Amino acid sequence: MCNQEKKLIVSPNHRFLQYTDGSPFFYLADTGWTLFQRLTIEDASMYFDSRKAQGFNTIQVMGISEFDGLRIPNAYGQLPFIDMDPAKPNEAYFKTVDTFIQKAAEYDLFIAFIPIWGDKVDQMFGIGPEVMNPENAFQYGQWLGNRYKDYWNIIWLNGGDRSGGGKNFPVWDALGKGIKSVDRNHLMTYHPQGDASSSMWFHDLEWLDFNICQSGHSMRNYPNYVMITYDYLRLPAKPCLDSEPRYEEHAINWKMEQNGIFDDYDVRQAAYWAVFAGGCGNTYGTHPVWQMYDTGREPAGFVRYTWKQALDLPGASQLQHLKNLVLSRPYFDRIPDMSIVPSPKVGDEHIRTTRGNNYIFSYLPLGGTVEINPTVISGRQLNAWWFDPRTGNAEMIGKFENQPLLTFTAPSSGPKSDWVLVLDDVDAGFNTPGII
Repeated sequence: MCNQEKKLIVSPNHRFLQYTDGSPFFYLADTGWTLFQRLTIEDASMYFDSRKAQGFNTIQVMGISEFDGLRIPNAYGQLPFIDMDPAKPNEAYFKTVDTFIQKAAEYDLFIAFIPIWGDKVDQMFGIGPEVMNPENAFQYGQWLGNRYKDYWNIIWLNGGDRSGGGKNFPVWDALGKGIKSVDRNHLMTYHPQGDASSSMWFHDLEWLDFNICQSGHSMRNYPNYVMITYDYLRLPAKPCLDSEPRYEEHAINWKMEQNGIFDDYDVRQAAYWAVFAGGCGNTYGTHPVWQMYDTGREPAGFVRYTWKQALDLPGASQLQHLKNLVLSRPYFDRIPDMSIVPSPKVGDEHIRTTRGNNYIFSYLPLGGTVEINPTVISGRQLNAWWFDPRTGNAEMIGKFENQPLLTFTAPSSGPKSDWVLVLDDVDAGFNTPGII
C-alpha cells in the first residue's frame, strides 16, 4: 500500500523527480505496454526480475491494450469492461491488474499506468472502438483513482499515443481530472503520439505534474534534444523526459528492408542526447517486448525475436550506466549548457553537454576530438575521464588546469563509437564516474 518514503514528488527547482525524503529519482522505464493483456503473473515475475537486474525502476503499461483490448481478454480470459462500457469496470480483470502491480512492487518497480490506450478515444490507426467521452472518462478516472490511490508504485500516464488536442482534449482532460479528484498521492503526465509532447496541450493544467515527449521511431539521429529543450524552457518549469524514443530492434519508420533496424547505439544516442538536454530520465523499449511477441502470435511489424529472447538485447543493460553516471554527481543542480562546447555540430555528430556546479558531462556520439571551455564550473584543477556508455567503465585521462580551451580525443572514433567526457573539480573529491 502507500509507502510515504517511496512516494514521488517534483523537486523544489521543478526540474527533476525525487522521493519525499529528498533523494533523487532518475526515471528509467521499460515499455512493457501489453503486459496486463498478454502475460501471466508467472511470466510477469520473470520479466520484472530481468528488468530490475538491468537497472530499470519503472515499467510503462497500458491498462487496456491497443490489441483490441476491449474484446480480446487477458491471459486469464478476463475483459476490462462489461459490455465494453467504461462505466462498468470488470472487477475480475482489475483484480488481476492489482496482482501485477503488487508483483512489480515486490521488485521495487513503479508501474507507469496508462488508463486506456488512445484508439478508444481517437481510433486513427487503431482498432478501437471509440468508447470514451468526457462524462465516462471522468467517472472511470475517479474509479481508478480510488482503487489505486494507496498503492505506492503508481505513476499515471494519461493518454496513449494520441493527440491531446481538438475533440480529444475534453476526454483526456476529464480523465486526468477524474483521477486527480481522488488521488493526490501520485504524479501524472500525458503520453502523446510521435513527434509531440504533453506540453503542447496540457502544460498549464494542474493535473499535469511533468512533461513527456515521444520522439518516436521514424529516423536515425532524430534530434530529440530539440523536443526536450522546448519543454525544458517552458514556464512554469516542469520536469521533462523522452518517454518513447527509438526502440531497439524496431524497423526504422516501420520499413525494415528500406531503412534497417535500430540497435543499441541508437538507443544510447537518443538517451544521452535527451538527458543531457535536461531530461529527468529516459524510457527504453525493444520491439518484441513492448508487444510481448511470442510464437503463434501475429507480430506488429517486423520481429526477429520472442519477447523472452529479446530481454537480453544489449541496449537493455546499457542505460543503467547513464542512470548511474548522473547519480554519481550532485543531481539537483545539473543543467544543460551548450556554451561549454564552442562547436557542438549537428546531425549524427551533435555533441551534447550538461553540467553541475563542479562537473561536466559531454556526450560525443562519434567519439573523436572535442574542444571544451570548462571555466563555468568551479576548481582550479580538473580531473578528466572517459566514460564508456556501453560498459559503464571509466578511465582517468589526467589532471588539467581549468582554462578556456582544453582539447580531448576519445579512445575511438567513427560510427557507433560514442563516449562521455567527464570533467570534475579536483577538490570535490568525486568517485569514478558511474560509481554511486
